[in-house]
Amino acid sequence: MKYMVIYERGPASWGAYVPDLPGVISVGDSRAEVERLIEEAIQLHLEGMREEGLPIPAPASFAGEVDVHAVA
Repeated sequence: MKYMVIYERGPASWGAYVPDLPGVISVGDSRAEVERLIEEAIQLHLEGMREEGLPIPAPASFAGEVDVHAVA
């Protein structure tokens, strides 16, 4: 199963979150670190849901781009 992850670069760190899994977030000093940490966070979250007998949500989010033309 693949979930969409949003990565954001801040002034001094990187952040990541999973729209289909509310509360699953991570922060790291580099993109590589935050990618590793968010993967761990997803796995732990899903394990917890399974242990509690909760349904695992199917991935539903997707990423897209919007072409915005500069206003002169």
